[in-house]
Amino acid sequence: MSGATILASRNNATSGWLPAVVLLLVTIAVWEAAIRIFDVSSYILPTPSAIGATLLREAGPLWEATQVTAVEILVGFLVAAVVGIALAMFIARFRLLGRALYPLIVLFQTVPKVALAPIFILWFGYDLAPKVGLILVIAFFPVTLSMLAGLEAAEPGLLSLMRSVGASRTTILLRIQIPYALPQLMAGLKIAVTFSVIGAIVGEFAGASAGLGYMIQFASTQLDTPMVFAALLVVSVVGVVFYYTMEWLERLVVPWAPKFDPALRSA
Repeated sequence: MSGATILASRNNATSGWLPAVVLLLVTIAVWEAAIRIFDVSSYILPTPSAIGATLLREAGPLWEATQVTAVEILVGFLVAAVVGIALAMFIARFRLLGRALYPLIVLFQTVPKVALAPIFILWFGYDLAPKVGLILVIAFFPVTLSMLAGLEAAEPGLLSLMRSVGASRTTILLRIQIPYALPQLMAGLKIAVTFSVIGAIVGEFAGASAGLGYMIQFASTQLDTPMVFAALLVVSVVGVVFYYTMEWLERLVVPWAPKFDPALRSA
């Protein structure tokens, strides 16, 4: 790789994250100044400096809670991914049963998930299972929908060619439709991993003795608003890490698929 190419790639990377960093720093500065100028109580809205001090002071408990929540997110996301992909393949493979099943999946998706959290606690207790169950019902739908859209997007000419040589429906699914579906599947997985973060926190709100959601809820009952914001910040960072991990995996699994790049779009 030439020096000019390396320099260009570095400039593109810098132009990608630099505006976000500048906007974040400006927002923090304005936030800090506004709280001090208008003398807003920390019980209502803490300053960024107070949140930072809480992060440093409570780093140990926050790290332990982060590990608990991260495990819930990872396990729940993997289960949701497997179930979502399996449902999509089942619907695509068995058309008649799929047409009967798909409306029921859509109907189930409209059920308020927050209302399911207490039921899962009642059924499965306060351990990992209810959080995984809640993540599953929240996150599987975008995986199923994206996978189905990808399976249906296969090139009609290739499908006709495979049928003309006597390929079975299962062979067509495995050899043609699934490779075509991978880009859309990865997009659905990126959506699902963010939903998994939400599901884990909602599950911890409903009933937990550890985790970031538990810390947020406990701090709110103590009117410890800086701790609430500190835990929310950590949750956001965890979500960003999971999202960009999926984006990295997407570039490995489907390197041929077009990617959204703000730097290129502004060029």
